[in-house]
Amino acid sequence: MDWYETVFELIDMRSFSNLWFWIALAVLWSSVSHWVLGVPWDMVLRAKKKDASEEAVRDLEDMVRINCNRILYIVGESGLLMAGFACFMLTVLFMLGFLYGMEFAQAIFLLGFPMSLVGLMSWKTARGIQMQGLAGDALYKRMYKHRLFTQLIGMLSIFVTAMWGMLQNMQAGVLGG
Repeated sequence: MDWYETVFELIDMRSFSNLWFWIALAVLWSSVSHWVLGVPWDMVLRAKKKDASEEAVRDLEDMVRINCNRILYIVGESGLLMAGFACFMLTVLFMLGFLYGMEFAQAIFLLGFPMSLVGLMSWKTARGIQMQGLAGDALYKRMYKHRLFTQLIGMLSIFVTAMWGMLQNMQAGVLGG
């Protein structure tokens, strides 16, 4: 095997048989479930402790307020345009991937579609936090609920992606053929 073949094997466009795709999938969902509405989860846990300082609680509430305002501002200014573009891109990826059999498009769709659901859920959560003026225990519960649903979407996404990837690899004869 020469150098040229080694490089192209490393950056193989067959996504489901490529280790880099699976690493990216794991990092994506790990990051998304750690950063709840742009706030690191350890900050929520630190503020939720019974003996938490007022400063930790205030920092959390300020971070949540800032990130919720940011999310709602972005959606208010360009939400319709972003939604249209996201729907267009997901439709293109779906058609290229599942109707025309392009594996790379399938992989990107299986990453992007669940993330679009998390994005919608983040907007809804930010709007709810701001409208209800949540603070203290109510804020912790809402953040926990958001994280739980994000993790459920992530687990379902990883499961579906793994099953589809294994099916693609078996059909391509990667595993034994």
